[in-house]
Amino acid sequence: MMKTLTLTRPDDWHLHVRDGAAMQSVVPHSARQFARAIIMPNLRPPVTTTEQALAYRTRILAAVPAGLDFQPLMTLYLT
Repeated sequence: MMKTLTLTRPDDWHLHVRDGAAMQSVVPHSARQFARAIIMPNLRPPVTTTEQALAYRTRILAAVPAGLDFQPLMTLYLT
């Protein structure tokens, strides 16, 4: 009978990676622990268009360390 369950690199369903230097610090840690994450769009200014979301996704992926597979799932800020 199985007594333990190990989740390796689960999903994070509410992740704030911010932007700039904060993002450069947060993304590597998150990418090591999680396979995917729903990215919260409340930056200053917030991510409100698909073009902004794609640009933000590109910045996030650039901060992922080499050799790690991390998928940011983008959202839009609705006002």
